[in-house]
Amino acid sequence: QLQLVESGGGLVQPGGSLRLSCTASASTAGFYAIGWFRQAPGKEREGVSCYGSSDGVTYYADSVKGRFTISRDNAKNTVYLQMNSLKPEDTGVYYCSAGFLVSGQRLCNIPNAVDTWGQGTLVTVSS
Repeated sequence: QLQLVESGGGLVQPGGSLRLSCTASASTAGFYAIGWFRQAPGKEREGVSCYGSSDGVTYYADSVKGRFTISRDNAKNTVYLQMNSLKPEDTGVYYCSAGFLVSGQRLCNIPNAVDTWGQGTLVTVSS
């Protein structure tokens, strides 16, 4: 079973930046979509950014478009989420996720598309 471990969360001031990392136990290239969800207290988990390795298409939620960037280092089996211009409403637990033979758009928007979850890393944006 594929395993995902994410890291990089922490406390950052509004307008600051963080980079989250998600390392997979095996390569996801070609077969998996991989991406990031987040969940704020009292809110539903939402798809933030997901990449489909099968088609090379990246999905971004409207709330993060232009501020967040997802990228990969295939040699390290690692995906990153670069978060810039952070806002207090970006606060939450961020989860790495993967889905087998699905697109990035589907992974981020269809809950049943997620096969594997990371443990989560907390991002707090506050002054």
